[in-house]
Amino acid sequence: MGWYYYLEDKIEFPFNAECIATDSHSPLKQGEKVSVTGMADEGSCIDGQDMFVEISWLDRVFSVPLAQLKPLDADEETIEAISDWHYWKEQGYMF
Repeated sequence: MGWYYYLEDKIEFPFNAECIATDSHSPLKQGEKVSVTGMADEGSCIDGQDMFVEISWLDRVFSVPLAQLKPLDADEETIEAISDWHYWKEQGYMF
């Protein structure tokens, strides 16, 4: 779970993000904006496919894959950590 702890340590919550891709695990559509409030619990990220974050969207709170989000107003360390995760996913790596 190295990725989980790396992201939890580097990402500063909350921040706003935009959905950049659809995902079967999420109701978000490309272009929708959300508030990212924290990492989902560690157990949600064990499937080996993605890291999940908690979002606030349409007066609801739930988890979505981090890979489908692009930070809009985050600090540099947060942007770098999320970019690292996007790169990992784009390479097709699994943990």
